[in-house]
Amino acid sequence: MHTLICGSIAYDTIMVFNDHFKNHILPEKIHILNVAFLVPDMRREFGGCAGNIAYNLQMIGGNPLIMATVGDDYQPYAIRLKGLDLMQTHIRHVRDTFTAQAFITTDLADNQITAFHPGAMNFSHENHVADAKEVSLGIIAPDGRDGMVQHADEFHEAGIPFMFDPGQGLPMFNGEELLDIIHKADYVAVNDYEGQLLQERTGRTLEALAKLVKGLIVTKGSLGSVIYADGQQIEIPSVKVDKLIDPTGCGDAYRAGLLYGISNEMDWQSTGQLGSLMGALKIAQRGGQNHSVSQAEIDQRYFEVFGNRILL
Repeated sequence: MHTLICGSIAYDTIMVFNDHFKNHILPEKIHILNVAFLVPDMRREFGGCAGNIAYNLQMIGGNPLIMATVGDDYQPYAIRLKGLDLMQTHIRHVRDTFTAQAFITTDLADNQITAFHPGAMNFSHENHVADAKEVSLGIIAPDGRDGMVQHADEFHEAGIPFMFDPGQGLPMFNGEELLDIIHKADYVAVNDYEGQLLQERTGRTLEALAKLVKGLIVTKGSLGSVIYADGQQIEIPSVKVDKLIDPTGCGDAYRAGLLYGISNEMDWQSTGQLGSLMGALKIAQRGGQNHSVSQAEIDQRYFEVFGNRILL
């Protein structure tokens, strides 16, 4: 059976400005801002939440199925997914659009200026959950707003359990809309900032929201994570890393661990620990899909950190 991953496929173009933005932006001229930054260092990464989650879930040994929309510039990503043996059956090409992409310029103080173009992501509602067969679990990751709402309805109607991972798309929804999706979902995953925003939008505490689902997961970066489930708050420690290079995609790696644990009926402590480990393995490499670890290596690392074996 498959885990259906509804979310974005995107390119991340990352540029480095070898100075500080503050030296080139005049506060008294902010109303007529017109600046240009020379960026001699640039790289393009394969990203998007659906792509990142599927990449990590397959690495663990799961069976991901991506559902996403892409534009006319999709071919390099298509070649990559084919090389990774990730199915593209439900990746829809929307003509006369670009694949979603972020343009990120970072200065020497790690300040960032980002422009995001959703492109084909805006047509995610043209994909339908019912078109995917042999699906036992799903996730709604950041995507086009209409698509996220529609896919929640379709998972619910099909009786397929799913995780709601609003991510950076959370501000697109008001409190009533968020509660509607949460009522239909079986699991919710947010980071600590999103968790705070979720409480403000819905007017409910995390403890109250957790009662609406089987599990509510809040990640806190280096402080670990908390899983609200079965009336408990399960503390998940962060995994110590040898190299802290780039947090981009760590949340997606963590979610892959969650999906693997849920689909294999693991207990919440083990599931959260696997997610934590996957995030730690990712953070040692730049980009969301440049880390490469075998299932045996994941299992061994889990044993070294937590004292038991994990992969089935």
